[in-house]
Amino acid sequence: MISSEVKLYTLEEVAKHDGEKDRRVWCVIRDIVYDFTDYLEQHPGGGELITEFAGKDGTVAFDDFGHSSDAKNDMKQYKIGELVEEDKRANRKKKIVNGNEVTAETANVQTRRPFFKILCGSCVA
Repeated sequence: MISSEVKLYTLEEVAKHDGEKDRRVWCVIRDIVYDFTDYLEQHPGGGELITEFAGKDGTVAFDDFGHSSDAKNDMKQYKIGELVEEDKRANRKKKIVNGNEVTAETANVQTRRPFFKILCGSCVA
């Protein structure tokens, strides 16, 4: 019998899978934890676009790159769990203040966006 329970992870656990300390590459997108390790070579824009957010929340970057509905459906196979409720709340608080991302990564995403649109045209609308 297959368990329907969702595996829960903390942001601290996700951070351990950054592709460096641990060879696995986990990312959080909208509070869902994905293991993208086996997808890196298949990603149309290259694996480095994913590894940049390995062990972190990549929601803002994922949304900014304008992924297609096909891409969103394809990533379901890489879901390994969700964030624990406490980290979901903490993650939301740090992500948006007055409608803007407040982490240092935001500035980097904003400046890289034109480059990635050229590099990864299949990910961008």
